[in-house]
Amino acid sequence: MASPLSAPKDPLGSGWMILAALCFTLMNFWVKTASQTFGFGAGELVFWRMAFAALFLGITAKVQGKTFATPHWRAHLNRSISGTLGMFCIFYAVMHLPLATGVTLGYTSSIFLAVLSFAVLKERVSAYTLAVLLLGFGGVVLLLNPSFQSGQEPAALVGLLGGLLAGWAYLQVRGLSLLGEPGWRVVFYLSLVGMALSALWASLTGWHLPTAASLPSLLGIGASALAAQLCLTRAYKVGNTFTVASLSYLTVVFSSLAGAWFLSDKISWQEMLGMGIIAASGILSSIKPPQRRKSRQH
Repeated sequence: MASPLSAPKDPLGSGWMILAALCFTLMNFWVKTASQTFGFGAGELVFWRMAFAALFLGITAKVQGKTFATPHWRAHLNRSISGTLGMFCIFYAVMHLPLATGVTLGYTSSIFLAVLSFAVLKERVSAYTLAVLLLGFGGVVLLLNPSFQSGQEPAALVGLLGGLLAGWAYLQVRGLSLLGEPGWRVVFYLSLVGMALSALWASLTGWHLPTAASLPSLLGIGASALAAQLCLTRAYKVGNTFTVASLSYLTVVFSSLAGAWFLSDKISWQEMLGMGIIAASGILSSIKPPQRRKSRQH
């Protein structure tokens, strides 16, 4: 394990998460643009997002002589299916809701991850964790209320389902890590399975032939998603975990600005407050409350 003193050697450190947030914002912006301007469906957009990563990781692993074989293919398949379905739902929400609202619903994954850890893994929930979860769900209610009032219930509920599926996928990633599976292989099989599922869905709903005008958006989705993932991985490797977790919510801030400036999105005060509360609960969940020390009798 690297010494904490080695982390400052990277001049960006936790700042890699700022770059990741910018790249994630670009990805979501291009998802919305490709949908609204060129009529691409969620299946097609997930395919382009997955294909870019699968191609890059596959070629890189082959060149480096890494092995693709794994004895845990069932765990990979389960994680990949839930992760892909979660991405379908989050992309759908981004396509049909204000950009920042759709993005924030995806970030409810941290709330659902805590709930699933308790329900599935039987982890103990402290009073602190329970308070943070209640705070987060209060933010979700505030965020969803305007969407329900404006007749966008289906998109809002699909986005919330995406957060739940993403939380389930992260729980399975934890299990794969404990089995000793390298991160690149987890992402590679997610991308491979995601390509197959999204291609099947797009074949049912209809493909759109990329044009010279739409190709930059499609390639941008894949390239920005891959860059975001690489920056995020680097941030957690060389930065402070709490700082990186906090900076990850800059994606919501950047998405709010991009939606307002470039897409003319209108966000109510309830949605802004809900986003802030969800971000706060996600940040607070990354803090481990101090353990009470038992008094010693001398």
